[in-house]
Amino acid sequence: MWDFEAGEILAFDKPLHWTSFDLVAKVRWNLCRKLGTKKLKVGHTGTLDPLATGVVIICTGKKTKLIDQLQYDVKEYIATLQLGATTPSYDLEKEIDATYPTAHITRELIDKTIPLFQGEQWQVPPMFSAVQINGKRAYQLARKGESVELKPKLLVIDEIEVLAFDEVTMQLTIRVVCSKGTYIRALARDIGQKLNSGAHLIALRRTRVGETKVEDCYTIEQFLDELEIYSVNNRSSETR
Repeated sequence: MWDFEAGEILAFDKPLHWTSFDLVAKVRWNLCRKLGTKKLKVGHTGTLDPLATGVVIICTGKKTKLIDQLQYDVKEYIATLQLGATTPSYDLEKEIDATYPTAHITRELIDKTIPLFQGEQWQVPPMFSAVQINGKRAYQLARKGESVELKPKLLVIDEIEVLAFDEVTMQLTIRVVCSKGTYIRALARDIGQKLNSGAHLIALRRTRVGETKVEDCYTIEQFLDELEIYSVNNRSSETR
């Protein structure tokens, strides 16, 4: 069974509106309570935005030493973009700040444009991101109204394909397989620009990290139920 201090690698399906830190904190608090300890190392291998759901890998105990290595696992996402409008955060965190023409956007144009994003890409991270600038997070500066220039980063998009496109609502759903450091929100921005329009992210689900698929993940409720059973069995074995 589990040995959280020696180290476990756990996969969770992060709920909507939770930060990755919220998930780590919830897991840590419950583990410490059930194990009867005040301290336990717990960390995650890759941040997922609050407005996204899906795979987050959490390491405990000595397995936290693997976090840096596991962060380089390839990630897969299903993303839905709203074409014809932008927001400062490139997603639904902020209100729409500009609208753009979409009459020229057809399925044919979409099919010609999306493959251009496969391979190595230089991407400018969003201002509303955890990128550090002079010791501060970019989102902290953005929320104060400060504007700074973020440097583009080289990343790799291994696969990108169109899953659906609605010419009436101008909503585009894509599947993306990419490297560490890829911001799907920034990809939405860049796709909008390449279409001579605008775009922002309205839904995002991380469906895979490395070989771990979202259908193999715990929900937080499932994990807490199993942790309760583990705790009861552990106490029973100690009293024998």
